[in-house]
Amino acid sequence: MEAATKGTTRLRQAFTAADILARINRRHLEVASADRQLPSWPESARGVPNSMLRSALFGAIKRGKRRYMEREPIACRRGVSIFYTGLRLDQPDLDVWAGVLHLARLERPGNRIEFSERKLLRLIGRGGPTGHNIGKSDREWLRKVLARLNGAVVDVVQEPYGYQGRLIDEVFPSNGGGRWAVVLDPQIRVLFNAETWTAIDWAVRRVLIGHPLAQWLHGFYSTDAAPLAYRVETLHRLCGSEAGANAKTDVERKKALHDWVGDSLQPALEAVQRACGPAGQSFLFDIRGDGLVNVIRTPSASQQRHLHRRASSARNIDDTRGDRTRPQGG
Repeated sequence: MEAATKGTTRLRQAFTAADILARINRRHLEVASADRQLPSWPESARGVPNSMLRSALFGAIKRGKRRYMEREPIACRRGVSIFYTGLRLDQPDLDVWAGVLHLARLERPGNRIEFSERKLLRLIGRGGPTGHNIGKSDREWLRKVLARLNGAVVDVVQEPYGYQGRLIDEVFPSNGGGRWAVVLDPQIRVLFNAETWTAIDWAVRRVLIGHPLAQWLHGFYSTDAAPLAYRVETLHRLCGSEAGANAKTDVERKKALHDWVGDSLQPALEAVQRACGPAGQSFLFDIRGDGLVNVIRTPSASQQRHLHRRASSARNIDDTRGDRTRPQGG
């Protein structure tokens, strides 16, 4: 009995030591990652961490008064954990944050990123097709969004990395004339490690401006080369929808979800399908009677390379196993 107890104690100590070592190694990786620039993506794309696209952080919500949240858990897909403090964020907020990241990818971590209000508004598709119809209301809206992102604090775990800090660390006027400067926390770079971020097709997302659920769905499904099937209840939760929030009974909640599928989810998926066509991308979906949503889409070039590498690795493993089990001659 005593020997078994000592063995258990040693095992626990070993696990503790291994856990500490893993955390130290992860921290070293985070620091090393934070010293590098953001990944390079083309002008036609917007790089966004998967944790933000696979959660309700930037929700598909209606305009109106925003609720203040204080370290509240955000609905996330498995493998991601987010706690959030700040005014609730929506898809237009994501457009602005993605625009800032797009400019930041050309700078060293922690550097000032300077831009005019007009430049950023045009970058995110405001001001009409040519970007020449930017007015006072657009500029005031942008200032509010920048202030909201500056006050947005996230605690993100996107295994094996984590980030705790503001979405925009600093925001301040620069030389007047509608010019601004922002600074990102260098540590945010850890959310852009291999296979933890996605280059969103901006041409498709821009077409979907004004349709927040369609934008969310496009971002969500863009993170997977071969999307899994999800239940409508799961998509409803992950997108942050407020439909049925006031329902008091199971019957009311079930009806609200049913109405959301017909009034919101179906039209949003159709909008994504229409937007992907002119971009030369396939986006097919099916909402089954049992509530499962299946999506088949054209993977991006990088996702196709990833699928090819994974298939090659699987073939190599099979070949190795075959060598081990093949009868030896002699």
